[in-house]
Amino acid sequence: MHGIAVLDAGGQYCHLLARRVREAGVQSHVLPIDTKAELLSGISGIIISGGPRSVTEADSPRVDPSILAMGVPILGICYGHQLLAASMPGGVVKPSYSREYGLATLRLKTGLKGVDLFAGIPESSRVWVSHGDSVEKLPDGFEAIGATGDCAVAAMGHAGKRMYGVQFHPEVTHTEYGQQVLSNFIRRVCRCASVWKPSS
Repeated sequence: MHGIAVLDAGGQYCHLLARRVREAGVQSHVLPIDTKAELLSGISGIIISGGPRSVTEADSPRVDPSILAMGVPILGICYGHQLLAASMPGGVVKPSYSREYGLATLRLKTGLKGVDLFAGIPESSRVWVSHGDSVEKLPDGFEAIGATGDCAVAAMGHAGKRMYGVQFHPEVTHTEYGQQVLSNFIRRVCRCASVWKPSS
């Protein structure tokens, strides 16, 4: 399997997310969130989609733990962001003090270095958010790289592991530089060439 695997956590934007990957010129595959790591051999990157559940629920959707040790770049979006944090050592996710829904202002950490996910994106931009939980404690080795007014960890990353999480939805048009975020993940982090076309 080649290209980008989009692991579906039940979010309404999952197929739109896969389409955005294809619009960046890379093949994408929508797969169940519990897809086994061995079925993803040869994949260039993994995106964990948003979803309606809370990672604090015992029976909420989970990824195969072996995926986190594959050494493949991972981008968690909304629920996927929280799931990535909760699945890595040291990470803690808890219900937010205030639920965010709609447009918010993302402010990136100043002087970011080695964070390819936000290359070429202004330090302040509008993003679309919808969440009731938040990352309260970062996983070991991760750093907060962006925040909104009500969310201290609206973006996090571990450049060495090539793992990132964003609490907003880059795939929707309401997010100003959403396609740029996805393109950065695909090209700069996953190092995929834009060679796929619908005719493929």
